[in-house]
Amino acid sequence: MNPRLREARRLVVKVGSALVTNAGAGLDRDAIAQWAAQIAALRGLGKEVLMVSSGAIAEGMQRLGWRKRPHMIHDLQAAAAVGQMGLVQVYESSFREHGMRTAQVLVTHSDLADRKRYLNARSTLRTLLALGVIPVINENDTVVTDEIRFGDNDTLAALVTNLIEADCLVILTDQQGLHTADPRRDPAATLVREARAGDPALEAQAGGAGSLIGRGGMLTKVLAAKRAARSGAHTVIASGREPDVLLRLAAGEPVGTFLAAGTAPLAARKQWLADHVQVSGRLRLDAGAVRALEQDRKSLLPIGVKSVDGEFERGAVVACFAPDGREIARGLVNYGSTESRRILGRPSAEIESVLGYVDEPELIHRDNLVLI
Repeated sequence: MNPRLREARRLVVKVGSALVTNAGAGLDRDAIAQWAAQIAALRGLGKEVLMVSSGAIAEGMQRLGWRKRPHMIHDLQAAAAVGQMGLVQVYESSFREHGMRTAQVLVTHSDLADRKRYLNARSTLRTLLALGVIPVINENDTVVTDEIRFGDNDTLAALVTNLIEADCLVILTDQQGLHTADPRRDPAATLVREARAGDPALEAQAGGAGSLIGRGGMLTKVLAAKRAARSGAHTVIASGREPDVLLRLAAGEPVGTFLAAGTAPLAARKQWLADHVQVSGRLRLDAGAVRALEQDRKSLLPIGVKSVDGEFERGAVVACFAPDGREIARGLVNYGSTESRRILGRPSAEIESVLGYVDEPELIHRDNLVLI
């Protein structure tokens, strides 16, 4: 039994092209229906689940009658556009059987590298989860080029895991998990049951390419686990063809390969805020706000801010200063400097009347703030 998986509240589940498309022979509707049933059961247990699904290009190839993956970017983008239609239709109908709603979310790696778009994507996904909707996420292959050439949804799944601070990333593939060597070539290879995410030895064991339909091999999965571990998320690499694999993992059963993260999610994020980010601006707080942050561990509200120094955009890292001039905290700000100056000293209930909109009631949410 693995209590770390049993206790996970928020999961990102990534399914590969070989599973979604039945090794390229059209969409595997039965498999997708089974995952929908399992995720519905996980929702019944109080868990939140996001899906990252490959298969758009492979489905487009099937619909267009192409047997080999094309090399021209325009052809790949066309296949992605055609295939995305079928992929979304199957997910929507499968989850509807369980009375669940889905949402298609198309992103690129650059969306998650830009801090403002990063926060927008984070807010959208968290809102969908709060509404009980299952986000089905894929790369926006129709409009990008580098991701089609070199990217993979394993990496995207890790970025999404960090984005929404998931407890666990589950990568479903057509293999049992990570082996000591390629089991297709070495009959003596054995399954790695548990290891530490980021262990350099794992990358050596995981060398090799993926299938002809998908782009990611086992190496991309090991690297995705390493990336997810930076925000404290554990990773499981397991076969998507195992019966009830998601439910068994949620019950703590040791299925596939478990790659453990060494840092709790909140600690990892706050360490990044405190030590590795350049400050873009400064907020001068009143004594009440300082008390709320230091003693009550609350979020920073606009009403407690006396002045704003510097020019910055939403999502920038700013420093918070007490009336005596000492820095007490750093955090990711929900409003740019212009907007912050307009709402400082005001109650959160007045944000909309001042700005004409409201993104968040807090200037800095406590989850995105670290005390210095």
